[in-house]
Amino acid sequence: MNKTSRTQTILVAGGAGYVGSHVCKALAAAGYLPVVLDNMVTGRKDFVKWGPLVQACVSNEEVVAQTVRDHSIQAVIDLAGSIEVAESVIDPLKYYHNNIAVKCGFLRALVKSGVKAVVFSSTAAVYGEPIAVPIIESHPRQPKNPYGWTKLLYEQMLRDVQVAGGPSWMALRYFNAAGASFDGDIGECHEPESHLIPRACFARLGRIPALDIYGNDYSTPDRTAVRDYVHVMDLAAAHVLAVTKLLDGASSAAYNLGSGTGTSIGEIMAAFEQLGWPVPHQFKPRRAGDPAQLVASNAAAREALGWLPQHSDVATIIRTAYHWHQPSEKQ
Repeated sequence: MNKTSRTQTILVAGGAGYVGSHVCKALAAAGYLPVVLDNMVTGRKDFVKWGPLVQACVSNEEVVAQTVRDHSIQAVIDLAGSIEVAESVIDPLKYYHNNIAVKCGFLRALVKSGVKAVVFSSTAAVYGEPIAVPIIESHPRQPKNPYGWTKLLYEQMLRDVQVAGGPSWMALRYFNAAGASFDGDIGECHEPESHLIPRACFARLGRIPALDIYGNDYSTPDRTAVRDYVHVMDLAAAHVLAVTKLLDGASSAAYNLGSGTGTSIGEIMAAFEQLGWPVPHQFKPRRAGDPAQLVASNAAAREALGWLPQHSDVATIIRTAYHWHQPSEKQ
């Protein structure tokens, strides 16, 4: 049995977003109280269901410190920031501002307030072009875009801050987050939406004419790109395990969060069809910098956190995503 009381309050920065809201749902199910800190630029108020909302930017040190005091917060899950890879190439300064500059004040406030632990939402983009698959945490880290660089730099900031007396930390490097909550109350909702599975749902539902698939000339079995899709509720469960481990005294570290299985875009299309939802699609030239395969080794997270994906089979991911995107009074 873990030593940490499950009545503790956890500050979730960016908790009104896609992954953040699922993390809050999982925290509440585990007995924690999630307090959401979000500027609501991209977040949704209807996604804040399991605890209070503090509407403010993470750079507002006074608000951060006051929130930590008011709720006796000892641990933070940090999902705040900008997340679109393509946009980061077009507007790199936005990403260096939102993901690095803004976060300096946030970390300063957490250190001054005596927060003990930070779980950070990182990304597989820190690795860049893979030299070996599956990717392990010691793989060279050479990001190919500003988004990946900002995540890697923030991981380094956490290391340096801990050396200077700050909180312990874990960086969770997501591969391809997908799917929605099983009861359909929250799901993936980005504006604009660039991710494969929601856009496949849009094409099936007639919201876009067809799904654009970039590249059918890769050196993979069906010539389409291979990715590692992990259900968002499996990701959420990993955050609960990580924050619990840190509060119980675990060492700081970075872990991959992926299913450990590669699935091609062609296989995703076949899975939609097998479920009775064929997706109209068209092929476009591959995008510069897109690797043929990105697949995680999740062995380290299994061993250190006791994390094992339970819902990351492709059919479950697609079913939950599709049911979320179907027209409904929930949206």
